[in-house]
Amino acid sequence: MKHKIDVIIERDQDGFYAYCPALEGCQSQGDTFEEACNNIQEAIALYWETLTSEEVQKLLDIQVIATAVEVAVA
Repeated sequence: MKHKIDVIIERDQDGFYAYCPALEGCQSQGDTFEEACNNIQEAIALYWETLTSEEVQKLLDIQVIATAVEVAVA
């Protein structure tokens, strides 16, 4: 069964850093955006193997919302 879970991917000087806010400590990286996506998918799958079905369902109920806000800088 497939589920969608929120992932944050940030670009830095070393490539791309990916993490899953709902899964504490679940993170990965890659030289490209695509590599980081593939790596975090694998990390999530491995993380979920350690959880019970109840824990998985509870984590799937967590919703992360990303947005941009405008801030005035003096």
